Amino acid sequence: MSQDITEPNPINEELSEMAPEAEVSGPGVAGQNQAELERFRDLAFRNQADLENFRKRAVREKEEAIKFANAHFLERLIPILDNFELGLNAARVGSEGSPILLGMEMVSKQLADFLVGSGVEAVNGEGQVFDPHLHEAVAQEESESVADGVIVRQLRRGYKLRDRLLRPATVVVSKGSGKSA
Repeated sequence: MSQDITEPNPINEELSEMAPEAEVSGPGVAGQNQAELERFRDLAFRNQADLENFRKRAVREKEEAIKFANAHFLERLIPILDNFELGLNAARVGSEGSPILLGMEMVSKQLADFLVGSGVEAVNGEGQVFDPHLHEAVAQEESESVADGVIVRQLRRGYKLRDRLLRPATVVVSKGSGKSA
């Protein structure tokens, strides 16, 4: 599928605009042709580098998309997990050793295994120093036993998908003892 040079070709037109035809005779023609050759060689190298950068970026973006493809699904699943955990805790209080409780605990284990297999990990905060990148403080309270800036209790568990935060842990942070030094 060779292309006849006389046919209009956008690439040939672009090249002809970039390098107007030089006169064939004269003392500066060789130098001018060499300069044109260097300019086109530089342009070719730049385009080759741009193409290679594009390919690398496309591969990186594809890997990122695969890595976090389930993020939206998991974000919608988390409130359901919260409600299931509340129901499981209520069932533990009311009926120790009942078959329904055992079944709910097995489902809870399956859900936890599913999350781990999907790359989700829980963000726990109780007893840790408050980190605004992982925790959402909803209150502060005085505490004699817990230092200032340390999480007193966790109200809602947070979750991370690999290195991306899906939901911060909702926590109550200590503001130290109420006594002035």
